[in-house]
Amino acid sequence: MPEILPSILSADFAHLGEQVALVEAAGCRMLHVDVMDGHFVPNLTLGPPVVRSLRKVTKLTLDVHLMITDPDRYAPLFIEAGADQVSVHQEVCPHLDRTLRMIQGEGAKAGVVINPSTPVSTLEEVLGVADFVLVMSVNPGFGGQKFIPYTLDKVRRLAALRRDLGLKFAIEIDGGVTQDNIGDVIRAGVDWAVAGASVYGKSDPAAAYQALQQEANAALAVRV
Repeated sequence: MPEILPSILSADFAHLGEQVALVEAAGCRMLHVDVMDGHFVPNLTLGPPVVRSLRKVTKLTLDVHLMITDPDRYAPLFIEAGADQVSVHQEVCPHLDRTLRMIQGEGAKAGVVINPSTPVSTLEEVLGVADFVLVMSVNPGFGGQKFIPYTLDKVRRLAALRRDLGLKFAIEIDGGVTQDNIGDVIRAGVDWAVAGASVYGKSDPAAAYQALQQEANAALAVRV
């Protein structure tokens, strides 16, 4: 079953525990946590203390996306704080195989992320190592951006590689996912779809999450 991952980047941080509880009660199983350093991307967000606080109030899988220039240094801190899975950008990891294995060695699932302009071919050597691949469908740094359509071609290439190589990595997408495009996203081969403004930007986040999840489930039957 595909998963919708609400992104807390769009949540009300003054009531973060309540915001998480809303989607958890609605059936959500995974939560996306964007970490930005103001260097790799032009924004600053949060650090391990917020993840530690989230871990205290929820049993949801915490999917931590490191948009930072030094993931080797900070990934263990986020895992210690409670991250269940951590993704790092191909663009900042000169020793990507080592970084992914380090994350796994620390006890978390390891994901690799590619920006819209980064080819899928840069990942071919580590697809057998990564637990999941995250395709950015916007340029990272800010929430609320519009979906970049050509990123679905990258999802299709990843799905074909997964099938042809007999691998089991999950395919995740992040950026601009809405009620209007979630069907296309899932049919292209996405397993996990991150949704920020489309969940927490709505007056009823629980209902918005459920609507997206229902659309994703319906699209699964007609993947192309």
